[in-house]
Amino acid sequence: MTLRLTASLAERGVAVDLALGSGETLALLGPNGAGKSTVLGMLAGLVRPDEGTATLDGATLFDLPSTWLAPHRRSVALLAQDALLFPHLTARDNVAFAARTTGLARAAARDHAGEWLGRTGADAFADRRPAGLSGGQAQRVAIARALAAEPRLTLLDEPLASLDVGIAAELRQTLAAVLAGRTAVLVTHEVLDAYLLADRVAVLHDGRVVEQGPTRQVLGHPRHPFTAEIAGLGLLTGRRTARGIRTDDGLEVAGTTTDPISAGTPVTAIIRPSSVTVHPVGTDGIPARVTALEPRDDLVRVRTDRITALLPAAVVAELRLSPGTPVALRVAPDDVSIAPL
Repeated sequence: MTLRLTASLAERGVAVDLALGSGETLALLGPNGAGKSTVLGMLAGLVRPDEGTATLDGATLFDLPSTWLAPHRRSVALLAQDALLFPHLTARDNVAFAARTTGLARAAARDHAGEWLGRTGADAFADRRPAGLSGGQAQRVAIARALAAEPRLTLLDEPLASLDVGIAAELRQTLAAVLAGRTAVLVTHEVLDAYLLADRVAVLHDGRVVEQGPTRQVLGHPRHPFTAEIAGLGLLTGRRTARGIRTDDGLEVAGTTTDPISAGTPVTAIIRPSSVTVHPVGTDGIPARVTALEPRDDLVRVRTDRITALLPAAVVAELRLSPGTPVALRVAPDDVSIAPL
């Protein structure tokens, strides 16, 4: 692996073990306080762990307590949520400043800056200062500046979080293009960012990595309840039966598998909320109780103590659903995907 991090910091309750191959992008997913930014800080040299090691392309970033490489010697670029451009320099000069740190002469650095401004779609405002840039424009310049330093590792801390939806979508395309073939770690709350930008995903919860692996594998069939929550999926755990799964509390749900699984094997069942229908209590189905209603445009995410359903608002109103309402849930066996735990 090109990047390997094994480190802990008791003060923040973080203990992680991560690996990433050359040219891959890793998305770190998790709630606020899970330790995502702490991990970036460790790699950038801004946060010192209590113990641990980190290597990048065979070079040791730290091996505590004896070895600690200074941030400016790591060949690591950190792109924060705020662009943090030098206010007195133009966009071109901001990017050229980073290029100069690689040893380029002034003229060559300006040429290099022009190349990166073009690749990030920022060349049209190369001669403006940050005060004359929109949020999306400033972030494009910040991306160009980070990559103009030709880092071995690029760290991105929620670079799209403060942008409007339309601008974020455009910048997401830019990031997909410029990060291709580069080793990067991306902190995000958005599953879409992970799908479109990352080769691998690591899910952090309470300072620990609860799942990691290829993006589509982890998010498509999660094994941890929190990963399922992030991916917007329902998750049941239990044991394989002839028809599907029996949960630890005795719930029987019919489902299907891609490969044969012996009865009694520990398994998970993944259920998409859009495949779940909700019916009045007393009818056939999985007995459940509504715990929360979350509007999503013209749909409502109906959370229950079993699984989640995604319903049109009109259906929610017709059923008079509210937190505490008892209901019956139905899902077709073909929509319950069962896999080994």
